[in-house]
Amino acid sequence: MKISTPGRICLFGEHQDYLGLPVIAAAISRRIHVHGEKRADNTIHIHMPDIRSEEIFLLEPELRYAKERDYFKSAINVLRRHGYGFETGFDVHVTGNIPINSGTSSSSALLVSWIHFLARMADVKPAETVSRFDIGKFAVEAEVLEFGEPGGMMDQYSTALGNIMYLETVPEPMALSYPVKLGTFVLGDSLEPKDTLGILKHVKFGMLDIIRRLNTSGRAFDLHTFPAGEAGRFRSELSAEQFRLLEGNLSDRDILREARTMFAADTVDKTRVGELLNIHQDSLRDAKKVSTPKIDRMVEASLNAGALGAKINGSGGGGCMFAYAPNNPEAVAEAIEREGGKPYIIEVDEGTRVD
Repeated sequence: MKISTPGRICLFGEHQDYLGLPVIAAAISRRIHVHGEKRADNTIHIHMPDIRSEEIFLLEPELRYAKERDYFKSAINVLRRHGYGFETGFDVHVTGNIPINSGTSSSSALLVSWIHFLARMADVKPAETVSRFDIGKFAVEAEVLEFGEPGGMMDQYSTALGNIMYLETVPEPMALSYPVKLGTFVLGDSLEPKDTLGILKHVKFGMLDIIRRLNTSGRAFDLHTFPAGEAGRFRSELSAEQFRLLEGNLSDRDILREARTMFAADTVDKTRVGELLNIHQDSLRDAKKVSTPKIDRMVEASLNAGALGAKINGSGGGGCMFAYAPNNPEAVAEAIEREGGKPYIIEVDEGTRVD
């Protein structure tokens, strides 16, 4: 059995999911591949030559975790709870070309591939087929819920469903996949390590504090519905930095809604998509402060080389950016490389699949 799953970029809604707001992601044409077969015994042997690693454990009735984020085992535990059964072990090889530790969801793509492989190879199944949505749901359980992780659900659902993925998490997860044709992007790895914890301290907890402040004195502030044009009434109650963060979140919310309208109707204005990405990047750089000087230079170089839009990707503080370059992506890739980044020309791709 051969399974592959894409990485992902976040188009719109960066740092919005933990505030209960939706996100729009895109699966990319760089994938993790899982190729395996059943063994005659109960050993699970996972070969990972790309990172010169392997994992070996026995398929016991109850799998106990031996380390943090023991995802190969947690996937089996989650699937068993959902009615899947396994009588023998597996011999599995994992390869891929998604940049690692760069905000493109290589770890979630691996987990989704592994869950998809297991669901297909199980000896006992609750249904003949498994849906991509269910694979995403199982991955959230195995990666986030099983270990009490603080992450959201975007990575698991976007890599499972593929294409352009719209996700709401409140009150229940709801994900839609739009098969929209956008053309080429250029992913640029800054080769800078991410500072996720430092970023979250400012962006997540800073915004939650603002919401608490605005909900005092009997006033009800709803980030989902408050008009962005009326934010000025809170200027005197917040510091300048807090006010910029509030404006940034309201702006990001509204550009996502505009983008979703285009994607849902499949009436895409590529120039406008690029403009929305640039507005989003301005917010991420100036209000949320998640960009870096090097990524700012890579973004600027991409635009000067003909990209329609560009923004940082992922939590920020390093990692990757991407440029929307449906025309002459090679020139954009060269511009990113001149600024010290590692470019990859990519397109929107389908979700997890049998190869």
